Amino acid sequence: MLVLLVLVLAVIGGMVYGFETKDAVEPLAAGTAEQGEPARLAVYVTGAVNKPGVVSLVEGARIADAVNACGGLLPTADAEKINMAQPVKDGAQIRVPEKQSMPALPAGKSGTDGKTAGSAAGQRDRVNINTADEKALDSLPGIGPAMAKRIIEYRETQGAFQSIEDLQNVKGIGKAKFEKMKDKICI
Repeated sequence: MLVLLVLVLAVIGGMVYGFETKDAVEPLAAGTAEQGEPARLAVYVTGAVNKPGVVSLVEGARIADAVNACGGLLPTADAEKINMAQPVKDGAQIRVPEKQSMPALPAGKSGTDGKTAGSAAGQRDRVNINTADEKALDSLPGIGPAMAKRIIEYRETQGAFQSIEDLQNVKGIGKAKFEKMKDKICI
């Protein structure tokens, strides 16, 4: 009889312990699985990086994180032309430019006019579309004060331009207008 009583108490104790343990574990496991994993972003990194390609980053990552995921910058990378602290967006393309070298003169140019293609002065004359103020943007061909304001608005709401071609995303800048200014802008 004593054995039967101990057996019944053990079964009841086990059932009570099992119910308490089950209730305590289930909500914790269900809650952490959904909340514990941050959203992932896919970003395409190209240009002067060691291993260009698509990388997966956590939400809130910066361009520096994307570049590091690609093995870092090449020695030829022009790091001053890219904002490494800028947050990345899902589906973005990040182009890391290379330092500009003095290109050869185009065919048919003798160079006797005292100007060289791609000279340092020519590079400084380019307008950085990510940092330029309204006056600088207004100096570009086909860009007036209203369009300059629109470029700045776009930049403030959408973030920095990842490539000069992204300027065509601004309403009113089509292929023809872009072609007129592409040699006068940089990022």
